[in-house]
Amino acid sequence: MPVQNKAFEADTQAKPRRFVFVLLPEFTLLSFAAALEALRIANRMAGAPIYSWVLTSEGGETARCSAGTEFKLDCDLPELTRDDVVLLCGGLDIAEATTKRLMNWLRREARRGLSMGGLCTASWTLAEAGLLDGKRATIHWENQDGFEEEFPEVELTKSVFVVDGNRLSTAGGTASIDLMLKLIADDHGEDLANAVADQLIYSSIRTDQDTQRLSTPTRIGVRHPKLAQVIKMMEANIEEPISPALLAKDVGMSTRQLERLFRRYLNRSPKRYYMELRLQKARNLLMQTDMSVINVALACGFASPSHFSKCYRAHYQTTPYRERGTLAAKPGREDA
Repeated sequence: MPVQNKAFEADTQAKPRRFVFVLLPEFTLLSFAAALEALRIANRMAGAPIYSWVLTSEGGETARCSAGTEFKLDCDLPELTRDDVVLLCGGLDIAEATTKRLMNWLRREARRGLSMGGLCTASWTLAEAGLLDGKRATIHWENQDGFEEEFPEVELTKSVFVVDGNRLSTAGGTASIDLMLKLIADDHGEDLANAVADQLIYSSIRTDQDTQRLSTPTRIGVRHPKLAQVIKMMEANIEEPISPALLAKDVGMSTRQLERLFRRYLNRSPKRYYMELRLQKARNLLMQTDMSVINVALACGFASPSHFSKCYRAHYQTTPYRERGTLAAKPGREDA
């Protein structure tokens, strides 16, 4: 039974604001469900349908999430109005899900001036369509390396969500809740947004100033300030690696002291740790972009493809070329 609360001064006489959820193949269920539930609860707490929604995708019949569950859709990609909000729901293999027809539809509808957003990995689709050029955006941390290389004209952040004009983006997972709470607050006030958060048992509402991941030193349990500083310097200098001697000098210690710190806290040498960071980025670029192997090597600080291949094989037990070969068929990218 609907719950009415007079503390919420929602405009119940106005036409409900419609959200158009575009479910891309292999979309992440949590990101979609979190956004939808926030709207449903907002209606319940307001005691009126202040929001409505439709589910759509190419073909307009069903969409399968990455967990394997299929959803019945309301329609094929529809004609929209200026007041609609489009939320693309992405997940795995986002490049494949970004087809020519979808991008043409997005570009056409964007000319109406409506709001468009990408949940989880779907910022990639908006960027591919040219709808994030000159805008701030975010994407799931696992896709950040590839996104940064593919779309240098987008100002990528590590925030949990970003609202830049009429472009919205989230990092995935529960970040959808944070975005929807902001939109609800903007539309109908903080009291209603807080009531929705309470219903979701969501006690720590994040803003666009919050980052989606802990820093690497915090995540791996490094509490030594100088070691943490060196790790941050390594992460910021992947394309042009800095020698351990210079890293040590920059934080005011000897190379031997730095070696001891890395052995004590990370059980590896600074050189080895740095190499693993570079190889991890290289793997992300191979998996997420169409960059050539030589360009991936250069972007990760390797002077030659042969040296890159040798290091990659030693760490991942396969070559970059074979890794790329397993992803060679990308119909979505070819269609684009």
